[in-house]
Amino acid sequence: MTKILFLCIHNSARSQMAEAYLTKFGGSKFFAESAGLEAGTLNPLAVEVMKEDGIDISQNRTNDVFDFFKEGRFYDYVVTVCDAGNSAKCPIFPGVHKKINWNFDDPSQFAGTQEEKLSAARVVRDKIKEAVIALIKEAG
Repeated sequence: MTKILFLCIHNSARSQMAEAYLTKFGGSKFFAESAGLEAGTLNPLAVEVMKEDGIDISQNRTNDVFDFFKEGRFYDYVVTVCDAGNSAKCPIFPGVHKKINWNFDDPSQFAGTQEEKLSAARVVRDKIKEAVIALIKEAG
């Protein structure tokens, strides 16, 4: 089983979406977790756009990556879904086969009306979904 950790700043949107898509599409060949540089609260935009795609993340909890690191967890892939600067702050997990950075816009930074923010969040969601499906093909 290939173990993949998705990381972002607060584990509130992008990493949650990536984890959900890998869980949905990866089947029994993959195990997904997500965490942030610090645990935040779920982003309502992420919850809404994932619900539109048939996935309920509303009950997910946010995780602190340093807790996972201290527990000695191992991953085959660590995928950061934030900018390179924040990606560099993530701990180095022993035994990682590959570290990947996907730079997706942060939904917590979106401005405008609620519909404009949802529209932007849908774009991020769809890009994450495509990236996860491509990763499944690469790692599978």
